Amino acid sequence: MTRLAVIATCNLNQWAMDFQGNLNRIQQSILEAKEKGARYRVGPELEVTGYGCEDHFLEPDTFQHSWEVIGELIESRVTEGILVDVGLPILHRGVSYNCRCLIYDRRIILLRPKLFLADDGNYRESRWFRAWKRRSVLEQYKLPEDIVNITGQRTCPFGEAIIEVEDTSLAVETCEELFTVDSPHVKYLLNGVEILANGSGSHHHLRKLDQRLNLIRGATSKGGGVYLYANQLGCDGGRLYFDGCACICVNGQIVAQGSQFCLETEVEVVVGVVDLDEVTSHRVAVASRGVQAAEMEDISRITIPGFYICNSSDNGLNIVPSPPIQVRIHHPMEEIALGPACWLWDYLRRSGAAGFFLPLSGGADSSSSAAIVGSMCQLLCRAVQKGYIRVLQDIRRVCGESHDSQYVPTDARELASRIFHTCFMGTKNSSKDTKERSKVLANDIGSYHLDINVDIVVDAMVKLFCLVFGEDKMPRFRVYGGSETENLALQNIQARIRMVVSYFFAQMLPFIRGRKGTLLVLGSANVDEGLRGYLTKYDCSSADINPIGGISKVDLKTFLSFAAKPLEENGLGYASLKSITEAPPTAELEPITASYTQTDEADMGMTYEELTWYGRLRKLGRCGPVSMFLKLSQVWKHLSYAQIADKVKFFFRMYSMNRHKMTTLTPSYHAENYSPEDNRYDLRPFLYNSRWQWQFSKIDQLVTKLG
Repeated sequence: MTRLAVIATCNLNQWAMDFQGNLNRIQQSILEAKEKGARYRVGPELEVTGYGCEDHFLEPDTFQHSWEVIGELIESRVTEGILVDVGLPILHRGVSYNCRCLIYDRRIILLRPKLFLADDGNYRESRWFRAWKRRSVLEQYKLPEDIVNITGQRTCPFGEAIIEVEDTSLAVETCEELFTVDSPHVKYLLNGVEILANGSGSHHHLRKLDQRLNLIRGATSKGGGVYLYANQLGCDGGRLYFDGCACICVNGQIVAQGSQFCLETEVEVVVGVVDLDEVTSHRVAVASRGVQAAEMEDISRITIPGFYICNSSDNGLNIVPSPPIQVRIHHPMEEIALGPACWLWDYLRRSGAAGFFLPLSGGADSSSSAAIVGSMCQLLCRAVQKGYIRVLQDIRRVCGESHDSQYVPTDARELASRIFHTCFMGTKNSSKDTKERSKVLANDIGSYHLDINVDIVVDAMVKLFCLVFGEDKMPRFRVYGGSETENLALQNIQARIRMVVSYFFAQMLPFIRGRKGTLLVLGSANVDEGLRGYLTKYDCSSADINPIGGISKVDLKTFLSFAAKPLEENGLGYASLKSITEAPPTAELEPITASYTQTDEADMGMTYEELTWYGRLRKLGRCGPVSMFLKLSQVWKHLSYAQIADKVKFFFRMYSMNRHKMTTLTPSYHAENYSPEDNRYDLRPFLYNSRWQWQFSKIDQLVTKLG
């Protein structure tokens, strides 16, 4: 008899601390899995609470409410006839654990704690949880009284175990365990487990999906087996976007894959039909695998009597195994267009705001932020055209429409005109070209666009200064004979006034347009400028959220070229972006004269390409000044050792002098692993001795030695 199993894994858009909403989405996913014939359903990591609760995991209420959700799940009867694998936090003997809870019918089969915690990059799991170290011990967990009253069950097993059903065996992992060197699934597979599951909370960053899929394939390619991967999908309350991509893998081949970027639905159930006899065949053909399996120490086992995962009613004649599929992996430019756009929509619809406000300068950075909002509007309109009612309801609510409104967006430009507001804030130093580029791009996207001049406010600040210190102290730009201090102060006041104007207009525009609420101010400082500190503290880099704060300037330039392509060529259709990519980046804060035009790279003293090198080596290469000099000496063959030394020292001086700016950096979409974002990701001092005397002297010694 062929053993065909129908199994389901999920992408869920869970919100941190939204217990009612999370319960509803879990219930919906279980019901959909059952309707599609699945006998086993796997959900994301910590799906009951949402992954990003952070210090809420230190509150007893969080654990209590998690058990209340489990009680509601069991009492609702959705767990009857299906094995359900749910993620939640558990307190056991006064210690908190990140757990999987396996439920069948009205009985809790196992509480399986996470063995290896995620503690690098964006993750701080050991701040809230402890890894389970007693791997050979299966303890008894005393269930809360509420659960006892619902099920009559007083205890359940707690620890690491294999689940035995009548026709197969299965085991579970949690997120990070897939990424570890000695992953638990190796022992499980050698112990005869045929179905592996992983409930994950894995975030997106550019070019990451390949790594994840390769690990999933690798988990079963050598030893055979079925691997179910579940993930959160969307923003659950922070800087990360969880990019779904729930999938099912059989013997190293992907047979089902969910969405990576999706704002159409909060619940996506991915179902596959797998032939477990193919797993057996794959295994017996590898003699060395059999030798290792025969020697493998046993793992505790829990049996579910009378439960079959495989379909035996028709001997498998009416269903066929899911065939291998071509995996969908987006190009990095598509990732920039889709990931931040979905993150922005999650943020907007949950915040209660009436839309976005963006200072649109006509430069590459603000134009990238604008294009991403345009992409968001395109995605929303496609979802409405496909009949996704929840998306339409969210759009109506954000647009300020009444509950019984019949409003339906006609296209992305019309929707943008309601929820996206852009403003060119010119001064006497702004060029006609940037003003025109801003206007044309706003028209392409469809935003409600304003063109204002803020000189009156800038002049008022300068007059206030002169009133205090005298007309003879009036600051002058460098091109008019002013000092570096005066020149910088005059640039900064323009930038900071734009921030103040942005927030004032963001509050008042809904009122002007006859709507309630306020607008979220969008930032547009890229990851490289944050690293270098090439931004004015509390200027337009200070905003509510920033869709491009984790993306490099090099990638943004390429993205703009992508977004300028027609929709028929998979671009975004914003042709006006082409002229923006061709223009040299400039802040336009100094007067333009016949002999001087301000440019970003000249102001920074380094190119954006060089900044990308510095950023990757500093963070990903974990380089200090000396090791960065040595590594760049191997690749920058067009420069002398002395030139490279000067560049490295200059970068570290600027980086350390401006590091304090990272403490006030606008929360940004995390897209690059060399991000200098100070509050969650890049934990380093913000006060340095910017002379770096010891390190720089070592570089000087190396320059003398090398050349």
